[in-house]
Amino acid sequence: MDKKSTYFDNAATTPVDKEVVKAMLPYFNQIYGNPGSMHSEGLKGKQALDSSRETISKILNCEPEEIIFTGSGTESINMAIKGIAHHQNKKLGKGNHIITQKTEHPAVLETCEFLEKEGYEVTYLDVDRYGLISLDELEKAIKSETILVSIMYANNEIGTIQPIKEISEICKKNKVLFHTDACQASEYLNLDVKNLGVDLMSLNASKVYGPKGIGLLFLRKGVTLTPLIHGGGQERRLRSGTENIPLIVGFAKALEIASKDKGLECERLTKLSNKLIDGILKTIPKAFLNGHPTKRLPNNVNISILDIEGEAALLYLDKEGICASTGSACTSKTLDPSHVILALGLPYEAAHGSMRFTLGKNTTKEGIEKLINLFPKIVKRLRDLSPVNLKAEDFKEYLSEDNKKISGVNK
Repeated sequence: MDKKSTYFDNAATTPVDKEVVKAMLPYFNQIYGNPGSMHSEGLKGKQALDSSRETISKILNCEPEEIIFTGSGTESINMAIKGIAHHQNKKLGKGNHIITQKTEHPAVLETCEFLEKEGYEVTYLDVDRYGLISLDELEKAIKSETILVSIMYANNEIGTIQPIKEISEICKKNKVLFHTDACQASEYLNLDVKNLGVDLMSLNASKVYGPKGIGLLFLRKGVTLTPLIHGGGQERRLRSGTENIPLIVGFAKALEIASKDKGLECERLTKLSNKLIDGILKTIPKAFLNGHPTKRLPNNVNISILDIEGEAALLYLDKEGICASTGSACTSKTLDPSHVILALGLPYEAAHGSMRFTLGKNTTKEGIEKLINLFPKIVKRLRDLSPVNLKAEDFKEYLSEDNKKISGVNK
């Protein structure tokens, strides 16, 4: 069995690229000096740190000093939102209002909920059935107390891509800072911060074939925040702690590889994703695609399948050597239905049957065909055991005209 061709959980994490491993290895035990030390070994570490920052700055089209390395994407998001909130409100007295959306990653939502307990006001924008926010509703939500808008670039569960440039224009017009969680976007979408117009952007390495445990925050020059971690003053005194040179080197290499391979890989994965979507919807009645049909990541396939439990389907798939998920790996320890799927307007029954298949570099046509052949049998087995039998007609509004025909609604 080829395990590589049956891993469909790249949105949770990606395998580390061989070139990335090769780039990292010397910095574990050969070039090991603390980059803050003034001797020759320390200077070697400092050179690697500066070189990595320079490499990433060219990819993001920013200044090297605008990149702050963190321990993860989650830390980067916390640094951005809490850091801006505490600086703008407590130090500058400019306001206490933040705007985000209901389908954000838990790193954003829970950070905002934490700030609400401190007295901040948060507006959670609704999304349409495809997962897109309304630009008009965003602009209406901005008021004189608004200090930050945080909207995800591409959704980790359903792959929907938000109109980041248009959002940034609205924020600039209203003199409000704009942060985006771009962790899922880094492998496939444009990361030019000047083109996007963002003030802050969070990335992590594990979504781009780099190592786990390393992230970064792009912080536009002139934007000031209060640090989360205090100590030795590393990373412009915004993220104290000895820099993790091996992982930083790996992150830079991973982004460099992604920037070169982006076009061809997006085209390849789009074809494979379309093959998977067509294969599932044609062979499994009462199934439909979640997220926007075209404004979506090329590797993301999220399907709701009525009358089954997604967790049970995962166990059957895993037994066959196929790795997938029901949503974000960060919330996989709870059996609650996906907040993203519910925000699309779907009822709990459909949310419980949602499945996420995220493709990657190791995905092959053979792996897609294996999943298409096995999955209908698993769904049938689960439906035979299930006491639930929902009417497909009740879900017509979530289906395109083409999907209605091929997913059993009109049968």
